[in-house]
Amino acid sequence: MGNGYIKYEQWLNKLSSRDLNYSEIYKECTIPSPCWMMWKEDFELCGGFNSDIYPEDYDLAFRMYQNKMQPTCSKEILHLWRDSENRASRTDSNYKDNNFIPLKVKHFMGIDYRPNNQLYLWGASKKGKEIAQALLKTDIPFRWLCNSQSKIGHNIYGLIMEDCSTVNLNNSQIIIAAANESDQKEILQSILKFNNTNYFYFC
Repeated sequence: MGNGYIKYEQWLNKLSSRDLNYSEIYKECTIPSPCWMMWKEDFELCGGFNSDIYPEDYDLAFRMYQNKMQPTCSKEILHLWRDSENRASRTDSNYKDNNFIPLKVKHFMGIDYRPNNQLYLWGASKKGKEIAQALLKTDIPFRWLCNSQSKIGHNIYGLIMEDCSTVNLNNSQIIIAAANESDQKEILQSILKFNNTNYFYFC
């Protein structure tokens, strides 16, 4: 198993051990589907698996979240993960990042977006740009922040990159698009200075 999958496994177990599966749901699918058990009525209420949407387990997890179905996690190991180079999540084009980001944005807009709050996207990496493109397709207004002095003031997709240190983050929602853990911590410290807890990790 590659190092990325090991980190993913550790992250999942950390969230599950504290029943916090929805707390970082916009990062990645936080409910490992091989271990799911739920009432048929709840499954049908959420619409079940939609085979036309990929990744289908992540889509269902969002709909469980939307319907306020709180998972109760086992403290025992229920699934041993065998990895191979040929597994579908490595080789099937449906599981590429370009499918994950539109799915995240779609569910964010339907579940957590608050039009009365200023929406910020923070981060201008490759993934940050993909998130920006997905947001632009929704016609929802947002402002784009970054820490990089080399990017501040640049026009990307018709938006001016803003210096994060000059922005008041009160009464706002922030999508964090930085994948680097140290960058995430730095961004979080800046957000918490405003006592703002309305932020969402998309990476």
